[in-house]
Amino acid sequence: EIEAGSKHYCGESVIMAYRVAVDIGGTFTDFCVFDDETRKIETLKVLSTPDKPGSEIISGLKELASSKGIKASSITWFSHGTTVGINTVIQRRGARLALIVTAGFEDVLELARLKVPDPYNIFSHRPTPLVPRERVYGITERMLKDGSIDTPLDRASVEQAVRAAQRDGVDTIVVALLHSYANPEHERQVRTFINESHDDMEVTLSSDVWPVIREYERTVTATVAGYVQRRVAHYLSAFQQALDEAEVPALPLIGKSNGGVMSAEAGKKDPISMLLSGTAAGVIGAADIARRVGRDEVLSFDVGGTSADVAVIRDGSAAYGSGELVGEFPIFVPTVSVTSIGEGGGSIAWIDDFGVLKVGPESAGSSPGPACYDRGGSRPTITDAFATLGVLSAGKLGYGAVELKPEKARDTLKPLAEQLDLSIEQAAESVIQIAVSGMFLETSKLMSRQGADPRSFSLVAFGGAGPMTACHLGRELGLAEVIIPPTPGVLSAYGGLIADIRNDFIRTVMIEVSSIGLETLQPVADELEAEARNWLFLEQAFDGDAQLIWTADMRYHGQSYEIETAIDRQALDAADINAIATAFHHAHHRVYDHSDPDAAVQIVNLRLVVAGTVPKPTLPLSEEKPGRANAAGETRVWLDGTWQQAAIYDREHLSAGDRFSGPAIIGQDDTTTIVLPDFEGRVDGAGNLILHSREKSDANR
Repeated sequence: EIEAGSKHYCGESVIMAYRVAVDIGGTFTDFCVFDDETRKIETLKVLSTPDKPGSEIISGLKELASSKGIKASSITWFSHGTTVGINTVIQRRGARLALIVTAGFEDVLELARLKVPDPYNIFSHRPTPLVPRERVYGITERMLKDGSIDTPLDRASVEQAVRAAQRDGVDTIVVALLHSYANPEHERQVRTFINESHDDMEVTLSSDVWPVIREYERTVTATVAGYVQRRVAHYLSAFQQALDEAEVPALPLIGKSNGGVMSAEAGKKDPISMLLSGTAAGVIGAADIARRVGRDEVLSFDVGGTSADVAVIRDGSAAYGSGELVGEFPIFVPTVSVTSIGEGGGSIAWIDDFGVLKVGPESAGSSPGPACYDRGGSRPTITDAFATLGVLSAGKLGYGAVELKPEKARDTLKPLAEQLDLSIEQAAESVIQIAVSGMFLETSKLMSRQGADPRSFSLVAFGGAGPMTACHLGRELGLAEVIIPPTPGVLSAYGGLIADIRNDFIRTVMIEVSSIGLETLQPVADELEAEARNWLFLEQAFDGDAQLIWTADMRYHGQSYEIETAIDRQALDAADINAIATAFHHAHHRVYDHSDPDAAVQIVNLRLVVAGTVPKPTLPLSEEKPGRANAAGETRVWLDGTWQQAAIYDREHLSAGDRFSGPAIIGQDDTTTIVLPDFEGRVDGAGNLILHSREKSDANR
């Protein structure tokens, strides 16, 4: 155990009492608790409180203590996924920014990459930058691409820019100077000048945020970081204070966009790394399920209150990328690659001016929420549509947080049905079909980009609404199977529970893969490794096993794009030209189906990922004893355009080997699974529901 202030972080050598992970969603806040002694997982949902961020965590801790006997003082691991950063960007509620650039480059954010977001939409336009053009100030200085100084920094021009920013009421200045990835000296001097005379002004340097080549990418990423930094730091301070008041002894950890976690203190300084923490944690949880059930090709399907998030998982590992959108802006730090679709359980159904039924992107959220929650909602949502069809049994949902009122859902759908000249049931089913069609479209695009055949993929469905829509999407895509984990409603929180302490490091090097070039790369690699180990073992107070993962952004000489390629540190140390070049040729062939082994290869960026491995839960397996599951009863439901009798099952009473057929409703505390009439399923030894269409099951037999 290593102390960090008054808190503690435990590595592999320490047996912990309770490990808690929390994921705050648009409607519910999910808790996942692992007991190190009994090896059991406990789960909980409480309603989110967007108007009082953090209070849902305290409510959940109190509920864990009262209902499950889990005392705050026994919690020695506490990780948290938050949406405060991304919501700040989406809602445009961040800092009032100024941007300092090299004179002559004041239009970097306006020009961007001269692309429109949707080339097939004539009304598409680029978003308004977070820094308006009148608050972008050019200063006298010039750094060359090799890091040498062409024009020294002129302090007077810096002071003039800062005075102008102050007159404009700016509270944060972002500094993004030309070629600072090669030499950050001028950016650091600017910060020193500002701090000497304006110590209340926040300063964000692009060379600190993500020091990479390409001016727009580095600048927009730094701008987003500066925009959210104050609000994120305030939120994390309140989060730490709340845990202190609750007497939680654990060092608070924050989920990262790359699927790892870091300390809350690190999050205050590095807010850009945690913007997509919630969606990333869900993919990490789904990847763990994929490994446990032995599936090599999996789609992660997370449907919450406001959106559906889809990601590709191969060989138990999530796909990573950069340039993911946060609101309307790309950020170029490494993130788990997720496609977000604006259709979640709380997404509102509406009719446009042309009489066309639409679903989303507006959501009812947690307040007032869907009408069937009886909390003041008056507009129809996807959840209301399911309640109207009878596939959500009347009673308490979300661990008793809400009590379902199907009649309220019918009332909100009635005006929609009248406008469409349909029955209420037909209108409700149309809402679901529209939502699923949107999911189908975006998921198909994702599969096409990955060059993947959906017929070989399994769908791991989770989130509060994932199991409700999984069979619908699986049917449309022709997927091999649908997998519903034991606690699907809190799988994102589970992902935060098993996430490693992880960080990314990068250097732009621009060298040829040659003996001379690789020799110059070795000291850069040594520097990166020293930074990584310092971050993990000193800054994060980690005491456990660490993994170093080396990659390089490589290209053929003259190409304008790179491919991230795995490389071996031993090959770097040995300056093994053939091994490094061959790795790139193989990577290029895998992506583009061709390569040129005789062409010169260039390394643009050297990357290093450091991952501190945390203890993982060991979940029990039960022997499968095949047999028909015992239904708790039957209910009348509307599916596929007609009323049908569906069996009702209690997930808690299903055993390994139990088999069942659709139509069926499987209820549990955190979600409801809907099994369509043409599907059948079984319970595996780990408690997962494995669902197939009958057509595929017959073909397999």
